[in-house]
Amino acid sequence: MTEKPIEIRELDVKRFTALVSASRSAGLEFYGKELEWYSNEDETILGVILLDLIDNDFVSVMLARDEGRRYRCFDLEVSVPSIDEARDQLHRSMKWHTGQGLKVYPQGDKRQPIDLFSPVVPNEKQHPCFHDLATNEAFLPARSIISEMMPHFVDIDGTFVKEFQTKGFDARLWELYLNAYLGEEKLFVEREYPSPDFIVRKYGKAVAVEAVIVGRRTVYKRRLLLDEEPREPTVEEMLERNRDEIPIKFGSSLYSKLQKKYWELEHVKDKPLVFAIADFHDDQSMLWTSTGLMDYLYGVHHDFYYDEHGKMVITPQKIDTHQVGDKRIPSGFFFQPDAENISAVLFSASGTISKFNRLGRQAGFRHPEVTMIRIGTCYNHDGNAWLPKVFRYEVDEQCHETWGEGLSMFHNPNARYPVPRELFPSIAHHRFEAGQIASTMPEFHPFASNTLLLRVRGKPS
Repeated sequence: MTEKPIEIRELDVKRFTALVSASRSAGLEFYGKELEWYSNEDETILGVILLDLIDNDFVSVMLARDEGRRYRCFDLEVSVPSIDEARDQLHRSMKWHTGQGLKVYPQGDKRQPIDLFSPVVPNEKQHPCFHDLATNEAFLPARSIISEMMPHFVDIDGTFVKEFQTKGFDARLWELYLNAYLGEEKLFVEREYPSPDFIVRKYGKAVAVEAVIVGRRTVYKRRLLLDEEPREPTVEEMLERNRDEIPIKFGSSLYSKLQKKYWELEHVKDKPLVFAIADFHDDQSMLWTSTGLMDYLYGVHHDFYYDEHGKMVITPQKIDTHQVGDKRIPSGFFFQPDAENISAVLFSASGTISKFNRLGRQAGFRHPEVTMIRIGTCYNHDGNAWLPKVFRYEVDEQCHETWGEGLSMFHNPNARYPVPRELFPSIAHHRFEAGQIASTMPEFHPFASNTLLLRVRGKPS
């Protein structure tokens, strides 16, 4: 019987990135540039060819899973004069190692990966969102890409799994999202202290980042895919709620974090401190509450009109307070006592299960019967337009969504230690200048989107 030849296939960089996760050094860009990516048939061995930016020659690297399921380098060839030689050498080595039949290449690292999806609490105590994520076939892409992250993730306080499966699901998912984004931004991410959640470093600079959410008022209602749609507020309701109710919700969460005085911690002193906030107070609330956050942070609301030449004129209107019933708070978080210690607020409307599902799907994790469609609005670079653009596309391997896509950093004009923008180059930045907000926007910046999951029985893979 003829033995089947061992095949080495080219791998999409999105798939490679999803698999190697934090195995890729944040400092790689200083000395090497990835050019080509490969795997054997069952992805037990991965290969990558790099250009050595110092010597201007080539390097081939092989990776395999260690005893903790982390892909790690176990063999490499340096100083290869041409990319063709590097490719040939890499393919030969990958075939030889594949032929040995090893699935694990021990590295002496005894850390065991965090298992997020094996239940540690009974079904009746599980958060409905966790239950859906862990069991529904349509969330296979999200489940898969999260599982690839967990061998590298550091659980500081030892409670991450239980909280992820129960009442802390939203907060922990947001923390996972931030961890993925900070790594994508090629920052050195440290998780050595219970708080703040992250210290990131690069270019000799450091920033502390603390995750915070606006929590749910009621228990999330479990829904079947596509069969039920949550009721979205009307435009009038959104405008009304963003005027006072939403700023108060954001204000309550941010003010509570402010009282923690993280800037007094020894490992945070003299560093910029960022609060990264997400809104989970209601189903899909994050899709429309960013305006309320911005108004609250700067204490300014922006109106506009068109002059006689048809040019848009933006007029800032100062906000003093926000009030709902008997609850009344001052507007302008960045102008409150002690807020000078908060360098910026980071916000995204898309740090949700759908984000993980889309990033997983474009990395090749998929259920053959599920089609994913994304519909949303994005920033319109026409300076005279007041409406955003609308976009729609099918999510597949041809997409190039990033973790940072949709993130906004609101800078504090009174910050004691301003955030270096060069540490966060891929996202939107907003500053308060001359009484109004000035924004620097990426080419594509989604404000909000819905991801539809369409199940087609018998769909070919």
